[in-house]
Amino acid sequence: MRFLSFKKDGKQGLAVKGQNGTFAGLVETDAGYPGSLDSLVRQGSAALAKAGDILAKGNAVDIDQVEVLPPLSNPTKIFCLGLNYKDHAKEAGLDLPDYPTIFTRFNTSLIGHKANIVRPRISHQLDYEGELVAVLGKGGRHIPLADALDYVAGYSVFNDGSVRDYQIRTSQWTVGKTFDGTGAFGPELVTPDEVPPGASGLKIETRLNGQVVQSSNTDQLIFDVANVIHLMSQAITLEAGDVLVMGTPSGVGHFHKPPLYMKPGDICEVEIEGLGLLSNGIEDEE
Repeated sequence: MRFLSFKKDGKQGLAVKGQNGTFAGLVETDAGYPGSLDSLVRQGSAALAKAGDILAKGNAVDIDQVEVLPPLSNPTKIFCLGLNYKDHAKEAGLDLPDYPTIFTRFNTSLIGHKANIVRPRISHQLDYEGELVAVLGKGGRHIPLADALDYVAGYSVFNDGSVRDYQIRTSQWTVGKTFDGTGAFGPELVTPDEVPPGASGLKIETRLNGQVVQSSNTDQLIFDVANVIHLMSQAITLEAGDVLVMGTPSGVGHFHKPPLYMKPGDICEVEIEGLGLLSNGIEDEE
């Protein structure tokens, strides 16, 4: 199944994509509305499956006539990985890490498909990073590696908009990685049965104004989805609704000569095979 969170006429809605590529769904004032995707993910796979059946019998939803929201607007936690593609570590001139490099984002940074990524007043070094997302559907501690993919509710696409000068001001990257309005997420949450295990072997590509700036494959991940779940759960209690943003391949604008940063009027697209196309414009902070 492929779920789409949206808002229409001020009302929150949820839709599923049919085999013909069109969406059907309900808004919160409709009878039978199953709730937000945030709440359904936390209820588990049975609740998601039941909601999908209900939504498929709902009203037609035109993705171009609604405000597309991030699949989850209030994730329990957002874990992001740095230097998690072999080709990106190479372009950065760094050795492959022997443990995941983790930083966090906050919910205030999230925007949906077709929303504008915001270039902040205090910096023009706004970079793109196309990334795979895994959303957890159940949680726990000390999750065995062999069972880790059973904890995934679905996959999606992310543009980890990064304010580079603030990222590198300290040894901790978090501030530069979680400016308001810089984390594009979506458009759909795709259940694991729609893609290979761990969303492995999928082409990932970022385009800036139609020019391909990143092109790789998720089989280049240093720590794949199962490994990240396993390793993080050794330290932290993972929960349903947690989001894992899995790192970016080579080609980020910071390493272009001269650097290639996003500016107002640009269109940045991130596309992952089997998961969809995330498109966002760029605007200046008011």
